[in-house]
Amino acid sequence: MLKLATYILCCILVITSVISCKSVQNANNTQKGAGIGVAAGALIGGIIGNYAGKGGNAVWGAVIGAAVGGGTGAIIGNKMDKQARKISEALPGADVERVGEGIRLVLKEDAVRFDVNKSTLTAQAKTNLNKLIPVFNEYSDTNIDIFGYTDNSGKVDYNLKLSKDRAETVKNYLISKGLVSDRLKTTGLGIADPIATNDTPEGKSQNRRVEFAITANQKMTEDAKAQSKN
Repeated sequence: MLKLATYILCCILVITSVISCKSVQNANNTQKGAGIGVAAGALIGGIIGNYAGKGGNAVWGAVIGAAVGGGTGAIIGNKMDKQARKISEALPGADVERVGEGIRLVLKEDAVRFDVNKSTLTAQAKTNLNKLIPVFNEYSDTNIDIFGYTDNSGKVDYNLKLSKDRAETVKNYLISKGLVSDRLKTTGLGIADPIATNDTPEGKSQNRRVEFAITANQKMTEDAKAQSKN
């Protein structure tokens, strides 16, 4: 119970810091709610997810933070179920996890490859991304946050920049293939949130990855609200 209380206290501190942020204070009420939900949700989701043993990380938290709940959330969740199935069919090697009202999509090194210390996409990476683009276009009323990761080789600052560059490379490639840039955001998280051990070459290869948090955009949310009232 003491540990749980500590986690709850951490959550309260996170929310307080988000609310006190100057950019949030200067926003209107709608923007405040969205900003607090996503920012605090990303952090709190990771804390609670790890405590609960669900492997929660920043991506998992970002999806939870974007949830709206209720009948609207149920309609959004149904659409995400369909999109998740399409992604799994298009790219069977990817890890597709339905989380709340969104999708966590993990593309490991076998799906999106980068040469050592490089952020350029290989031919195989482009081929696999090309398989996802039709699904992303079919479900256009979604936001896509792209998170880049590295293994623990090298300096922390270097890996942080490298992970950001890799996420940006994926974003730019998707834009070059017709995705609207406003849908895409990138974050580099470096060595954070490993999904495998860094003690073996195989584990390191899994940690050199890109993850996506796919959530409803404003249009999907408004459409779902209207549908839930009918």
